[in-house]
This record gives sequence, structure tokens and C-alpha cells, in this order.
Amino acid sequence: MTNPIRRIAICTGGGDAPGLNAVIRSVVISAANRGWECYGIRDGFNGILFPERYAEGGVFRLTRDRVRGIGHLGGTILGTTNKGNPLHFPMNMPDGTTRDVDRSDEILNFFAMKELDALVSIGGDGSLTIANALHQKGLCVVGVPKTIDNDLDKTFTTFGFDTAVAFATECLDRLHSTAESHQRVMVVEVMGRYAGWIALHSGIAGSAHAILIPEIAFDLEKVAAKIRARDDEGRMYSIVVVAEGARPADGQRAIVDAAEIGQAERLGGIGEHVAKELRARTGKDARVVVLGHLLRGGSPTSFDRLAAMRFGSAAVRALEEGHTGIMVSLGFPNVSYVALEEVAGRMKAVPMDSDTLQTGRDIGICFGD
Repeated sequence: MTNPIRRIAICTGGGDAPGLNAVIRSVVISAANRGWECYGIRDGFNGILFPERYAEGGVFRLTRDRVRGIGHLGGTILGTTNKGNPLHFPMNMPDGTTRDVDRSDEILNFFAMKELDALVSIGGDGSLTIANALHQKGLCVVGVPKTIDNDLDKTFTTFGFDTAVAFATECLDRLHSTAESHQRVMVVEVMGRYAGWIALHSGIAGSAHAILIPEIAFDLEKVAAKIRARDDEGRMYSIVVVAEGARPADGQRAIVDAAEIGQAERLGGIGEHVAKELRARTGKDARVVVLGHLLRGGSPTSFDRLAAMRFGSAAVRALEEGHTGIMVSLGFPNVSYVALEEVAGRMKAVPMDSDTLQTGRDIGICFGD
């Protein structure tokens, strides 16, 4: 069968993650080796929806030269955005109100006009949900899973996660010495949204004494008791890792800022809440470190770099084989394909029977329950 693919486009959407450039490079080179042309879309789909914003155009040619030497760099040469979902795009109406408008047909029309045969969509749950909708409208799409949060279903891991965990672990290593010197409680807030993967993995690797994750509603009195017990043993400091989406057992929601139009709600502030409560309950000085966007930056680890390159190459192979509406998924030992509809709108939380979670319990880490 003769494959119709000759020209493809790449977009990166949602939050940035270490490894995005490695995927882009892998896709471009793998495509070029098949004689295909490759194009990059600026800032998610903004390059199509707002081409006037870009001096060289919102969609531009990606050549071998353009991607040379970018595999080890953080960020994305295409840019990204977590605003302006084309399926629910906020538009100002003549009456002064704002209304969600479906602009996805503009994307399909652009692909048809420019004779682009397929899209490689690199992103997390939101981006892959959009990719699935475009596939259902007839666009040839392959998704690549990207998020530092590791909360995408149907893949063992996502690129960016290992780098985020490695950096968070290094930060915890550094905080042990200063916390012990001042006999303080250090509360470290990490990203992850409503999944506790970063907090769990970095907390265990970094020898935290308590880890609070969204999957386990926490009672701060249990954490305070852990801190008091350490004090009684002569261990006069404690490290508490808290995921940004963690929630107390009294039924309160995770702490969020009001969402801007066209943007997901923004989590943050749980670290300060936990530190304030622990000060009151233990009488100890408790300080907060919010790692936040530091977890997104920097060069990808070798694991993430390789995973990203494997994903990019697999996406091109999938297109060559005639697949569409799928996401490339990391399993063992190989990358496989899974339908986008099985991924879109689904979150992978830390399971309660997780061997990693059990390891934390076995070595005495408090999870607030």
C-alpha cells in the first residue's frame, strides 16, 4: 500500500516539559529520512488561529538544520500555551460578553489549504482531548504524551516526569541540611495537579518524613504527631512534601485560584496552609518552599531524553503505517499504540495498591491518614 503522508505538522500545547525539543527533533529527522516535509505550529494552535502575531508566520518549515542541537534543551522551540482551547475558544461578542466558540474547523481548513497530511500533537490531557476531537472530525492525528505530572492514562510514564522528580529530589537533599541546622519543619510544595506522582516519587527518593498527595485525604494532626515523635527521638527537624492538589480530610477542596477564561484552574497555596497549621500544632518553626515552575525547566534527564526521542520516532512510524487517532504509549519493552479516545479526559492517579506507596509506608513515611 502506498502511504499518502508527505507533509506533517507538529504542535506543542499545555504546560512545557523537559524533552519537548527532543520529541520535535526526533519527529523532524525521522520524517525527513522518509522524504516528508515537516512544519511547526507556533504556541499550540495559535500559529493557525493568529498568524498575524508572528513575523515569520505562525506555521514554519522545520528542517534538519532548524532542529540541530536542540535535543538537550528545555522548553520548546515551537512555544506553547494552556489558554485558548480551539474547541472552546473565548471570543468577545458585540454585546460585550465573552462566549466559547468552536474554532476547530479553522484548523482543519488550514490543513486542507496547506496540503498538510497529518498532525503530531505533543501534549497532556487537554491537548490530547483536542487531538481526539480533531481526529473525529477527519484529521489524521497521532498524539505524544507529555506532562511532568505523569497523570496520563495508558502509558507507563510521560516524558518530563523523570526530570521533575530528579530536580525535586535534589532540592529535598539540600533542604535536609538546612532544616536540621535550624531544627525546622520544611514544607515543600510540588506540582502535579490532582495526581501525586511527583510528590510520592521525589518524597520517597529524597527521604521526606511526610508526603501529602491528592489521592489520600490528609489529617494534619497525624503529620504533627509524626513531627513530635521525631523530636522525641532527638531528630529535631522534619521534611514534609505536599502535592499542589492535596486536600484535607475535613472535606475541603484543594486550594485553587479562580480560573481565567479558557484556562484550567490554577492550584497553589496548600504548602503555606500546611506550614501554618503545623506551626500551630507543634510549636516549631515551619518554612515553605514552593518549587513550582522550577520543575518544568532545564535539560531533560537521559531517561526523558530517550523516552522523548522514542515517542517522536514512534509517532512517525505510526503515520507511515497508516494509523490515526492514536497516542504512542511507553510500555515494556517497546512503544505501543493506544486509541486517543481511551486517553482523552482520563487521569491516571496513584493507585492505593502501588508498590511505591507501600514502600513509603514500610519505611515509616507519614501520608496523613
